[in-house]
Amino acid sequence: MTAPARVLVVGASAAGLTTAEALRRKGYEGTITVLGDEPHAPYDRPPLSKQVLSGAWEPDRAALRTEEALAAVDAEFVLGDPAVALDAEARVVRTESGRSLEADAIVIATGVRPRALPGQEKLTGVHVLRTLDDSLALRADLLNHSRLVVVGEGVLGCEIAATARTLGLDVTLAGPLQGPMALQVGPLVSGLLAELHEERGVRLRMGTGVSELIADATGRVAAVRLATGEELAADVVVVAIGAIPTTDWLADSGLRIDNGVVCDSRCRAAEGIYAVGDVARWEHEHLGRLIRLENRTNVTEQAVAVAGVILGQDLPYAPVPYFWTDQYDAKLQVHGFLPVGAETDVVEGDLGARRFVVRYRSEGRVTGVLGWNMPKQTRLRRQEVVDGLGAPASVG
Repeated sequence: MTAPARVLVVGASAAGLTTAEALRRKGYEGTITVLGDEPHAPYDRPPLSKQVLSGAWEPDRAALRTEEALAAVDAEFVLGDPAVALDAEARVVRTESGRSLEADAIVIATGVRPRALPGQEKLTGVHVLRTLDDSLALRADLLNHSRLVVVGEGVLGCEIAATARTLGLDVTLAGPLQGPMALQVGPLVSGLLAELHEERGVRLRMGTGVSELIADATGRVAAVRLATGEELAADVVVVAIGAIPTTDWLADSGLRIDNGVVCDSRCRAAEGIYAVGDVARWEHEHLGRLIRLENRTNVTEQAVAVAGVILGQDLPYAPVPYFWTDQYDAKLQVHGFLPVGAETDVVEGDLGARRFVVRYRSEGRVTGVLGWNMPKQTRLRRQEVVDGLGAPASVG
């Protein structure tokens, strides 16, 4: 296979940058263009809800690379110009400013955008958190107000609630599930997270959705009305109810779009077209089904895999997923999949001491492990997940 002369990467965050870097490390000498919708050079997203939001880091510390390191990639970075259309057959991307960028291989790395509540865009004081600018705007609001309601009990909502408490705000966390991160970690660990947040002063309103955001006379949010009828007073609201793959610009591309860009096991969406990161939904050969992952580790691993495929490697991408979250003094690390309804048992440590490893089983196989402040022991248990996912089969 002859390497493509020109590679265009659409998306200038971690997935896009890592793809370009991996191509160079693997010896690619052709032209690379990286197109981004934001004006910022590539930066990391996990610190936005923690170190940047808390003020522990200056914003520029979230940058993924120095200017010198970016220059060493020998790529053209076209920033602040979103992609608006793709002609997959001709391999041409049109941008908002009117550019037409043609390439022999195109990598789609456009990520996701936050879900919104009806009417939230009309109110001041209501935030989402996806970009660096989002984080800085939220921090400015938190420093000037005292009452925060976080709508959404997933990983991002929990991290924001924890950070806001460390800043001294009055915080309420609301969501339709029965506990913090219940969908991601199951009832056992979710219950412990609920205890942790309540001990730190967060009020939990679990098991109920939001029916309305209420404004004051100036148009600023004043309260969140729950489906139960309870009203939660708020000066600031963060909506963290999940994300949607950024695929609107691909509507007429001819690619299959279904909860992301649908790809084969090589992350190939069409001839010469690939997808990486949060936007990619690909065939995981060990699971026998399509999956889409939203975590930082997958971004890096998938980008490296796609770079290899572009340069002629014929290998499936079939990772054991890994994600982590830091909340207060708790570090949770997860290897594998934690299906809803999985059986759980504590295999290391002690729940009461909040140092433990939990093993998750589904259909008689180990599918995942979760560690709470036991990173080494959790990593060692990863092999059980590798063994459990070794044969192609459905998990959960």
